[in-house]
Amino acid sequence: MISAAAVVAAGLGAVPFVTSASAAVDLAHQTLPADDGWAASGSGTTGGSKADAAHVYTVTNRAELAKALGSVSDTTPRIIRVKGLIDANGGSGCEDYAAGTGYSLSAYLKAYDPAVWGRSKKPSGTQENARKAAAAKQAKNVVFRVPSNTTLVGVPGTGAGIRGGSVAVQNVDNVIIRNLAFSATEDCFPQWDPTDGSQGEWNSAYDSVTLRGATHVWADHNTFTDAPLYDSSLKTYFGRKYQVHDGALDITNGSDLVTVERNLFTSHDKTMLIGSSDTDSVGRLRVTLHHNVWKGITQRAPLARLGQIHLYNNHYDTTKVNGYAHSYSVNARAKAQIVAEHNVWTLSSDRKVSQLLSGDGTGAVAGRGNVVNGAVTDVVAAYNAASSKKLKTSVNWTPKLTAGLQTSAAGLPDELAGTVGAGVLTEQGTVKR
Repeated sequence: MISAAAVVAAGLGAVPFVTSASAAVDLAHQTLPADDGWAASGSGTTGGSKADAAHVYTVTNRAELAKALGSVSDTTPRIIRVKGLIDANGGSGCEDYAAGTGYSLSAYLKAYDPAVWGRSKKPSGTQENARKAAAAKQAKNVVFRVPSNTTLVGVPGTGAGIRGGSVAVQNVDNVIIRNLAFSATEDCFPQWDPTDGSQGEWNSAYDSVTLRGATHVWADHNTFTDAPLYDSSLKTYFGRKYQVHDGALDITNGSDLVTVERNLFTSHDKTMLIGSSDTDSVGRLRVTLHHNVWKGITQRAPLARLGQIHLYNNHYDTTKVNGYAHSYSVNARAKAQIVAEHNVWTLSSDRKVSQLLSGDGTGAVAGRGNVVNGAVTDVVAAYNAASSKKLKTSVNWTPKLTAGLQTSAAGLPDELAGTVGAGVLTEQGTVKR
């Protein structure tokens, strides 16, 4: 097998798979190749590739997954092979989590109706305490905490994925997540916050994958979707959508050295947050996003703060999917330093080039070679011409870890179709053809 690096060096463009050594290395033992984005910096990202036989697990349900993950304090290298679709709730439903807590949605709505509770303070008291107790019961089932030096990988050909779960990579180092379909990550007990914005909001917990204070993380060939419950089906209370979905893959709380590649993001609203606040962490939040497909995404692809973010060879399709209408693709806030090059937008007839980006007037996007509907287009200039909060056009860094970067992006949509997301990799780490 010719290596990924050799193909790129030969000028043949990026390949839809990567290996760290030779064909003898199976999918579960592969590591992030050299120069493949920010996660290749320093010691690189090897996950659980050094695991001994006793720490290679194949799991088929939530109990086995939780046991294989063990304690986050145990940094022994481990490989966890997910076979088939794991139901994170383990058969439990929202009513099971609420049982015995005293929580009911009707009682919660009655207690915190703005006409009764007002809009100047967050909920507190009996029903809010009951909501927290019920939420804690759900979290015990659906949150999976990943230790350092772990590879979490779907077994090819089994429809591998996690339904209803939240994979938490928090304050750990050296994690690989590959070939998994994440779906139906839903919060049974969103919290009403009347002080959130001018009208209040229902806020939910649980990203499908959440990175908080994590370093050296490689997320490759995964699928993220709200299916089968889409936002268009959610009810409205107090004039706001009863939102049960949070992020798809959020990178916050000083996370650093992350590469996200060849994933499919679809049917989701607030998809990827890089930096949890305008003061999250200066000098960190270094993230590379390349060869991902974003389709049926409303916003945050990503929303970035503070960090140095490299976006290259991504395909953004603004077509409305399952009720998810496009708002913007990339948002640069809080002095974020984004380099966006050789990405492709398929622009639907209801959207304008000026609507592809967003910002608060402090972020920067240095763009080149980006293509919109087949034509090289200065997407930053188009946004700035229509906005009073203009993006800066120069950044304070130069990307160097750029393995697989294609400087001709015109054929990217066809190349990526069928080669990104979960379920396309073989045991050898190649893409099924």
